[in-house]
Amino acid sequence: MTTPSQPPAQTSATAPSRRALLTGGSTAALSGLLAAPALAGAHPAAASEGHGPQGHGKPGRRGPHASPDLQFTLAVLPDTQYLFDDDSIVAEPLVASLKYLRRHRDELNLAFLAQLGDLTESGLPHEMGAFDDAWSIVRRARIPFSTLTGNHDVDSSTTDQRGRTPYLQHFGRSTREPGVLAVSPDGYNTAHAFTAAGREWMVLALDWRLSEAGFAWADTVLTRHRHLPTILTTHDVIHADHGDGVGHLSDYGQDVWDRLIRRHDHVFLSINGHFWPTGRTVMTNDAGHETHLHLANYQQLYYGGAAALRLYRFDLARGVIDVETVVPWLETNEAADCALAREELTLTSDADRFSVEIDFAERFAGFAPEPTPQPRPAEAVLVRDTLAYWRWDQLPTGALDRAARIEDLSGHGNHLEVVSNGRRVEVVGEFHPGQPGHASLAFGGAVKDAGDYLRTVAGAPLNDDELERGYTIEAFFRMPQDWSDRDAWTSLLSRQGSAGEAGGTGGDAEEPVVSLNLSGERQLQFVSYPISQREGLTNWGHELRTDRWWHVAVVNDRKHTTMYVEGCPVARNPHTRNRGLRTLDRRWLVGGYEWDGVLDAVTRTTLGDVRIVGRALSPREFMNQR
Repeated sequence: MTTPSQPPAQTSATAPSRRALLTGGSTAALSGLLAAPALAGAHPAAASEGHGPQGHGKPGRRGPHASPDLQFTLAVLPDTQYLFDDDSIVAEPLVASLKYLRRHRDELNLAFLAQLGDLTESGLPHEMGAFDDAWSIVRRARIPFSTLTGNHDVDSSTTDQRGRTPYLQHFGRSTREPGVLAVSPDGYNTAHAFTAAGREWMVLALDWRLSEAGFAWADTVLTRHRHLPTILTTHDVIHADHGDGVGHLSDYGQDVWDRLIRRHDHVFLSINGHFWPTGRTVMTNDAGHETHLHLANYQQLYYGGAAALRLYRFDLARGVIDVETVVPWLETNEAADCALAREELTLTSDADRFSVEIDFAERFAGFAPEPTPQPRPAEAVLVRDTLAYWRWDQLPTGALDRAARIEDLSGHGNHLEVVSNGRRVEVVGEFHPGQPGHASLAFGGAVKDAGDYLRTVAGAPLNDDELERGYTIEAFFRMPQDWSDRDAWTSLLSRQGSAGEAGGTGGDAEEPVVSLNLSGERQLQFVSYPISQREGLTNWGHELRTDRWWHVAVVNDRKHTTMYVEGCPVARNPHTRNRGLRTLDRRWLVGGYEWDGVLDAVTRTTLGDVRIVGRALSPREFMNQR
């Protein structure tokens, strides 16, 4: 090892009407109305666990409706040399770290453990044997792993052509082992594959010093597996000697960058140890893409760093890697409860706890493009009690024929017809990644109340259905990038007939008896007048990003109504018990919204598949679940 250097809720008496909002009420009034449901609290069905770092030894938990298939953890173990130093061998910190990984394997969705070299101080047989004894925890747990040499594990003046060593005796690998893709002839360089988040990944673990043969071997492996997103690990690439956390290539690191990393676009992350303090940098490779270079090493801290673990938590849904450094030994050893241990080993700086934003689909598109999901047949989406299912991929692309009738694929006769009102609806080949049908409808006119929209045909059974046995209403949608106040409040789906006509109270008498809306602030709003009571209810979503596809589901289980976005319950779901939906035996509108029985707005969203089911579905039954 070289030394381098959110305003209080208004009462119902003072809250503004929804009509005030529709006609451009004040921002303060809007804020008050939005806040009120929040203080009322969320229906218990909406409760979910948080996700994120929770201190030493306690990994963040995924919420019940998170996407575990798109999340995994890569664990990294930097230099432990001071714990395995001749007759001063203290294996307990390493054992604590390895037991931590074994104990929290499922919570972390641990996919791989990468060690960064300098296992020991001098590479002596008994040092390496003691390290291997601790490492048996990893082997017995069958955690996929890689190790590599640091300058303290071998003669630092040699390359990977040095021949047999105690390191190789204990940590030589074979392609007969599961996940081992390749081993260099000398044994010191290894390539490993693991599967996580629906992809295959590679870890390329390289010796402390590559020979010409080593560089050639690594280049060949990278070329042969150029379709695999790759994390390159080796002992020496960057240092952060200035202490500001900014990484710089070392002399040898420059060779590794020039000869391997920059030339192979699929190497998106490199992690090394060796130097201290910790640091990181981002460089641009020959393909013009960002490559992240990280230095993780804690041996200079109390107790030789106590086998600190760097956890890389990949989340492909969010497009981020959340990085956290933990020291499990602090939670398992009484001797570690001293002031110095807590002072030195509480690792919360920007260099030890940070996030890396990566659009994985875009970054990997050049070598491992995501396969386009195949459309699902309508039969696969017709769950029990489906009342209406509308999709658009059986229509010709382009302007929707105003004489067209869109078939209700549920077989219940709830067909749709076009209402001519200005700009025509366009059928486009765009869709949410989880959408069964691979086409959508692009609505929107030059003015808010202009533009074609759809409605259920006269006599459709859905028109007078009160859905008293519960219901689930689902839709996929995307707002244009220039979404603004002019788009408030437009509906994805609504029901003709005003609340006042239906005997509803507590809201605006002129508003529809049912509407699934979007605000100018890009928040979903479900307004309903249940058959179980005269007073209207409102579910509120949160602010959504434009130019992105979303899935919304509104579920009533005959007790409560809960809104879900991307399968996750929102916070502002009312506690009030309610059942069914009022109807005046009039039509449902797709893309249109009436105020006091007159068309008020046409949405500018792009709308995907829409389904209405006559019972409450669980999130696992939603259309976005493939």
